[in-house]
Amino acid sequence: MTNVIEIKCPGCGARLQIDQKECEFCHAPVIISTMSDAFSLSAQNLSKYQKSYEDDLKENPDNAELNNSLAFCYLKLGFYDKALEKFDKAIEQDLNNSETYLYAAVCVLAGRKPFLTPRPEIDKIEKYINAALMIEEKGLYRYFQAYIKYDYFKRKFFKTTPAWEECLAQAKADGFSPSDVNQLFSILKQEIPSCM
Repeated sequence: MTNVIEIKCPGCGARLQIDQKECEFCHAPVIISTMSDAFSLSAQNLSKYQKSYEDDLKENPDNAELNNSLAFCYLKLGFYDKALEKFDKAIEQDLNNSETYLYAAVCVLAGRKPFLTPRPEIDKIEKYINAALMIEEKGLYRYFQAYIKYDYFKRKFFKTTPAWEECLAQAKADGFSPSDVNQLFSILKQEIPSCM
């Protein structure tokens, strides 16, 4: 027997099933499934979505989609610890969402440069990135990996394999959009290194 999960539309409050992509009444997206979705929302709408997901999670605390959606809201707002908690909860329920791992890694940086991040946290970031890459080879994931390897390992003169240049070459081969990179560095609150 399938368990049907109903949630409130974050846009208008109508009761909907979680598998609906768009509200039939206000035509707002029901679930934020990517960081791009979160970036497309105004600050006011982002706040509405956050509150709606928090309320819906009270009834369905183990739902991966709701935890992931709330994590994207928190991340856009800069609440890294809260976002990481929700991304980890989403990973517990759904091991196959590569984007969740990527943005969990971003949360560990918490707006800091990798160079200034303690090694145990860098190790955690690498585990998340490697998990994302095992699920799906994406240029943006390799680009982020290259950034970590450049800003932490190269700048501290530590050897690592693959080297940041190899990761960057693979990212370019896999393909990524400049807008995705700009969005990623906007979340990181860092400048894109000139060598990248």
